[in-house]
Amino acid sequence: MSPASGVNAPLSPDALSAALRAIGEERYHHRHPFNERMHEGLLSRRALQTWVANRYYYQTRIPIKDGMILTKSPDASFRREWVQRIHDHDGQREGEGGLELWLRLAEAVGLERSEVEAFELVVPGARRACDEYVAFVGGHDLLESVAASLTELFAGFIMHTRIAAFEKHYAWVKPGGLDYFQSRTVQAPKDSKYGLEYVLEHARSREDQQRCLAALRKKCDILWSFLDAVDRATARPVLASHALVRDEPDGSRVVVLSERAVRIGGSGNEILELCDGTRTGMDVAGARVAAHPGEGSVADEVHDFLEEMGKAGALRFEPEAPE
Repeated sequence: MSPASGVNAPLSPDALSAALRAIGEERYHHRHPFNERMHEGLLSRRALQTWVANRYYYQTRIPIKDGMILTKSPDASFRREWVQRIHDHDGQREGEGGLELWLRLAEAVGLERSEVEAFELVVPGARRACDEYVAFVGGHDLLESVAASLTELFAGFIMHTRIAAFEKHYAWVKPGGLDYFQSRTVQAPKDSKYGLEYVLEHARSREDQQRCLAALRKKCDILWSFLDAVDRATARPVLASHALVRDEPDGSRVVVLSERAVRIGGSGNEILELCDGTRTGMDVAGARVAAHPGEGSVADEVHDFLEEMGKAGALRFEPEAPE
C-alpha cells in the first residue's frame, strides 16, 4: 500500500468540495434556533433590533480579517481579487459599501445610527465570538483563513430566505432596510466561488484538506456562538425546572443540578434573583446597571453570568414573543 493510499490519501477535488458543503449543511448558523425563529417571524421587535446592532460589530470585523488575509499572500493576482471584499464592505467612498447598508438596516429597524456605530448594544459573548474570528485568521495560514471564509458558500441562500422572511413577517421595517441582504445575494456566491476554487487547488495533501475542514467547522462554531449570545440577551432567563437553590451557612448559594452543583458567589446572587422569567437578559443587565451606577463592568458581569449558568444547565431562556 502506497503512503498516499487508504485513510491518508487526499480527497479528490469533488470529494473535498462535498465534504466542505456537508459541514455547512450540518453546522451553518441557518440551523441555529435564533435564525430559525427569525425566518419564521417569531422574533420580537427588540430581539431583531438587538441582532442587527450586534451583527454590525461582526460586519466591521470582516474587512479587518480580510486585510489580514491580504498580508498572507505573496500573489498579486490573489490580492487583486481578495481586496474587492474590503471594497464591498467599506465602499470605495464615504456613504457606500456593506457597512453603510447595514447602518441603514439599523435605522430601518428603529435604532440610532450613532448608537450602533459606537457598539453600545454589543453583548460580551457576541463581541468575543467576532474577535475570535479575527484572532483565528491572525493566527493561521492563508489556506486555513480562506477555508474559514467558505461559510459564504451558504450565505446566498440564507439571504434569500431572510429577505422573504422580512417581507412577510416584519413589514414594520422601513423600505431600503433589506438592501444589504440583496447585495449579498450577488456578492456571496461570487466570493465563495473564488474561495472554494482556491482551497480545492491548494489543499492537495490530506493534512491540508483536514486543516481546511477544521477551519470551516471553527467558523461555523463562531457564528453559532455569536447567536447564542444574542439569544441569551433577548430571551427571559429563569431557573431551570430541575434546578434547586440551596442557601449555604456562609450566605452564599448553590444551584443543585442532577449531576453537579454550581456555587453562586459575589454578584451572582443578585443576578439570579432577577432571573424570574419576566425580564430579558438585557433587562437583567439594565436593572443591575441602575442599581450600581458608575460601575462600568456590571452589564458585562450579568451577560457572563447568564452564559455560564446557561451552559451549566441552571438557567433556561424563554424567547420573547413577537408583538
